[in-house]
Amino acid sequence: MTISLIEARRFSVAPMMDWTDYRCRRLHRLLSRHALLFTEMVTSAAIVHGDRTRLLRTDAAEKPVALQLGGSDPAELAEAVRLAEPFGYAEINLNVGCPSDRVQSGRFGACLMAEPELVAQCVRAMREATETPVTVKCRIGIDDHDPEVGLDRFADAMVDAGVAALYVHARKAWLQGLSPKENRTVPPLDYDRVYRLRERLSPLQILINGGIETLEAAREHMRYVDGVMLGRAAYHNPMLLADVDRMIFDDGSEPPTLEFVMAEMQRFAEIECAEGARINQITRHMLGLAAGLPGARRFRQILSTDAARPGAGPEIIARAFEAIVPSGSSAAA
Repeated sequence: MTISLIEARRFSVAPMMDWTDYRCRRLHRLLSRHALLFTEMVTSAAIVHGDRTRLLRTDAAEKPVALQLGGSDPAELAEAVRLAEPFGYAEINLNVGCPSDRVQSGRFGACLMAEPELVAQCVRAMREATETPVTVKCRIGIDDHDPEVGLDRFADAMVDAGVAALYVHARKAWLQGLSPKENRTVPPLDYDRVYRLRERLSPLQILINGGIETLEAAREHMRYVDGVMLGRAAYHNPMLLADVDRMIFDDGSEPPTLEFVMAEMQRFAEIECAEGARINQITRHMLGLAAGLPGARRFRQILSTDAARPGAGPEIIARAFEAIVPSGSSAAA
């Protein structure tokens, strides 16, 4: 079953700094063949002036993958897009939602919602540099701005600039007085505001993000929007993704078992470690795979503490699996 990018956007795993690197994406792709995966946010300046091969690394086994960029200089963003072209990303996404102080100091992320005209210039410059669809991820608003007026103004500017889709985190970003962690729970979520935006802008794809923790909740949101994006829920409980193809994409195939995922990750780790990776760079993304299973605590300990010890290698993954599967029993998801 092959699906289009438009269909893949029905379910995506959010870009998460320090988490959704290519090793994490390899794990997530084993669990869902159809979900759209995102890179961590990469700044346009880092791509233009840094080690772009390391920053943009991806391969066919993890696609479709969206590249998320951070920046506010249209020319620099356009150059970053051109440099990313050979890596074959399915779409290029501009971050206009991150509220961290570090992001604000670089004049990108959620603070740009106050400057829709500048963001529109960025989108136009990016679109002129590539045939790859350009999308934007934003909040419903910032600080004490009225989200009814401000979100419409921002979204209309994106439509005029030719954006292919909008991913909307259904919570305001408070740029002063709240930490990024606090911004994940305060102020309250307003899903209805995203629903109204979608109703007004249809047929433009509007994808919702923020506080969604189950596939049942995702399916409920899809009554009102075109797709859902999960972040921490998918990262901390990755086996949730094993049911995405069946529940979200109506794919009749059997979901992958934990036994299959662990075996494939061990094979991947053998290749990575042979190329110089440390095993805990891979296993750190796997800690939640056994959530709720007997032996999960020992499983996490092996993949974290034991994997960090000198001499630890890919065999640590098999050891972790043994912690949750009693000797002589049959492995199951």
